[in-house]
Amino acid sequence: MSSTLHPQVQEYLHGLTDEGLPPLYRLSLEDARQTYRDLSVPDEPPDEVASVRDRTVPGPDGDIPVRLYRPVGDDPIAPLVFCHGGGWMLGGLETHDALCRALANATNCLVVAVDYRLAPEHRFPAGLEDCYAATCWVANDEETLDVDADSLVVAGDSAGATLAMGVAMLARDRDGPAIDYQVLAYPATNYAFDTASYEENAQGYFLTRKDMERFWDGYLRSDLDATHAYASPHRAESMADLPPSLVVTCGFDPLRDDGRALADRLSDAGVPTKHVEYEDMIHGFLTMLSDPDLDRAREAIEEIGETVQHEVRQAAQVPQ
Repeated sequence: MSSTLHPQVQEYLHGLTDEGLPPLYRLSLEDARQTYRDLSVPDEPPDEVASVRDRTVPGPDGDIPVRLYRPVGDDPIAPLVFCHGGGWMLGGLETHDALCRALANATNCLVVAVDYRLAPEHRFPAGLEDCYAATCWVANDEETLDVDADSLVVAGDSAGATLAMGVAMLARDRDGPAIDYQVLAYPATNYAFDTASYEENAQGYFLTRKDMERFWDGYLRSDLDATHAYASPHRAESMADLPPSLVVTCGFDPLRDDGRALADRLSDAGVPTKHVEYEDMIHGFLTMLSDPDLDRAREAIEEIGETVQHEVRQAAQVPQ
């Protein structure tokens, strides 16, 4: 690989090594969830937003907890449904609270974070159906959300980006709701471990190949699920009629080539697609807003914010 790992990331990884932190795949599920939470929830106070509100929305198997973040400043231009990462097995509202706050302010959107059901207790498609149900609620309850906008954005990081992509596919295939834009940060798009990035970044950059093998095996019910487009979006016959997309990838990430291939397929299908690669970053860097206070995370969030604002305003000008 020609690029060099960012010095701040090098220091972070060295710190994890010095602490003797084992790879997530070696931990029990309970310990992996706690470790991921410890690493993801910052000690520093998070960004201020205008308001944060917890509530539940109707789901396919009971109520789904969601958290609403209203940005500081002007009225939100659109709701943004956010699906958190964590290999479909880890994470929740708290692990991505800081990121959702930053995204709300950067995008000027009302961010709706979805606390979907986790695997392996709830395997595919449970989490996806929760995210889709939350998206339908957002699209149909503008008055409750107090968002004076006709646009809708879906977004996610890592496994959450895979879920966001699945939501967009479901919305296309089920005739709604209309999604105007999607943000896919370092998505896992294919149940396969045969890319160059899986070989180059198999270990040493926090997320490992063995972590991904464990995550996929915990998420899927069977080998047949691995071929399903809603689980492995790269297996879809067609990417046509999906929302305009921003795909973010990282140079030192086992999933780098998954994201690259997805961006190419979207573009080839005629979907307006922007692909941004942070060559010196590792998987999960968007959540590194403090401890470490990663400059590139802030830069990426600002770029996401500018892109979303531009695209949402552009969509609002197009006659329906």
